[in-house]
Amino acid sequence: MAARILQSPVAMAAVDSFYLLYREIARSCSCYVEALALVGAWYTARKSIPVICDFYSLVRLHFIPRLGSRPDLIKQYGRWAVISGATDGIGKAYAEELASHGLNIILISQEEEKLQAVAKHIADTYRVETLVLVADFSRGREIYAPIREALRDRDIGILVNDVGAFYPYPQYFSQVPEDTIWDIVNVNIAAASLMVHIVLPGMVERKKGAIVTVSSGSCCKPTPQLAAFSASKAYLDHFSRALQYEYASKGIFVQSLIPFYVTSSVTAPGSFLRRCPWLAPSPRVYAQHAVSTLGISKRTTGYWSHSIQFLFAQYMPEWLWVWGANLLNRSLRKEALSSQA
Repeated sequence: MAARILQSPVAMAAVDSFYLLYREIARSCSCYVEALALVGAWYTARKSIPVICDFYSLVRLHFIPRLGSRPDLIKQYGRWAVISGATDGIGKAYAEELASHGLNIILISQEEEKLQAVAKHIADTYRVETLVLVADFSRGREIYAPIREALRDRDIGILVNDVGAFYPYPQYFSQVPEDTIWDIVNVNIAAASLMVHIVLPGMVERKKGAIVTVSSGSCCKPTPQLAAFSASKAYLDHFSRALQYEYASKGIFVQSLIPFYVTSSVTAPGSFLRRCPWLAPSPRVYAQHAVSTLGISKRTTGYWSHSIQFLFAQYMPEWLWVWGANLLNRSLRKEALSSQA
């Protein structure tokens, strides 16, 4: 009993020593804990502030402009708009939307019958002048002299580069026909570059004008099964952004338009794209939103849900983008092949 009593002060002293040691360690580490807390707060703010700014930009760009009156695009840019690839999809819808603002429309595509039909529809519906130019952009340099001559001395206010070549469906690069690769180079890259080269001197002389080049959401990151196409669209994005830096001071507005999926006449009726109109809008809905961003944003997706997709693409790691692209493109290829069977 006495032995146990004698040991009690020793045990208490050990406990007190441990508590004192703990207090000393905590006191010495408190500065490190505070430093770590500051680092954590800085990191959280660093990640949160861009997201908040992006959300604000989304509202400012896609919703606020649609609440006010429609801008006078003729006064702002000029009387004529040139649209390449204007017989279907975004190009056709964009032409109609510009015509609804009162602009005269010049349509360029390779299918004369479709061009005439679209031109007649626009002229009858919106009471504007139309002009059609038949040109096959895949033929290369020879087609541009007639276009240059036809556009000479016209007040070209807006150029919309929408003509494009695409894979018949997503597929691996070795399976893409050589003709398709040449079409992607001549149509997606050369056509936009040379059309800008034709209209830009007149815009600089008048000190006003707008150039819209339609890129693609696939330009955000390397996109497997769309390798050549996504690379060509990345060129258009960089080309437009560089032009904006070159010519903004001269009164020219250059916009890189980066749409994600938009439904088209070739979209399969049972496709999930048609089942999700908020995710993949019709060309008409997309064009209405895209035109409202003209003069406001030099780089935009043109549609609110596409902007959300673009934000996810920006912040997600590349491996996740590649995994999702492979999954989606396999599904689209399967749908395309099954519809052909």
